[in-house]
Amino acid sequence: MERAYDLTLAAAFLRGRAARLGREDILPARLRAGAPLTEEDLARLPACFEALSGKLYTFKRGHEEMPRVKKVMGFLRSVQPENLLDVGSGRGVFLFPFLRAFPWVEVTSIDLLPHRVALMDDLHRGGVTRLTAAQADLCLQPFPDGAFDVVTLLEVLEHIPDVERAVRAAVRMARRYVVVTVPSKPDDNPEHIHLLTKERLTELFRQAGCTKLHFDGVLGHLFLAAKIGV
Repeated sequence: MERAYDLTLAAAFLRGRAARLGREDILPARLRAGAPLTEEDLARLPACFEALSGKLYTFKRGHEEMPRVKKVMGFLRSVQPENLLDVGSGRGVFLFPFLRAFPWVEVTSIDLLPHRVALMDDLHRGGVTRLTAAQADLCLQPFPDGAFDVVTLLEVLEHIPDVERAVRAAVRMARRYVVVTVPSKPDDNPEHIHLLTKERLTELFRQAGCTKLHFDGVLGHLFLAAKIGV
């Protein structure tokens, strides 16, 4: 189980969710205390997740091997962000590998969906204190100009009707880079309302004030690192 799942994040989630629901009594004592878990404790984890309406598979390892996630992680290692805003964190496909690989970076996660925000907030409450979650709309620019070293928009822009406004807000909140991935070809996802080509992304980010744009193709996706300023 320890190889298949991120037990550190899983345990934090259980502590946070149990605290929020007033159900700490169902957790093994060592888990409540943040101590290393025994085999007996590990065997109880699925039942704890079921009792708290959580899903253990949320914390399954392996997303870091996805080509688009590996590309983003490689870029972030090269720039070493001081802090990061992750927009549309969803189920943590990128964010959980990032938390493992960058244990010193303060992270803010925003999402429109309350249950996605609750997932990240439970992690914070359960001990991942450098992770802050908020329900917020990117297009409303929920944070001040230059609040974050890096802003990540991973599999996000294709969902947003006012994509021009979203890009402008991301650029304003970032000090150094905005990092983007989008699908590079049409698909059958009805929530994907834009197909954002290299030419269209170039137009959007130049209109927002970015002139240094680095693109790459990654197995069905387009990667962009947009540098802030000149």
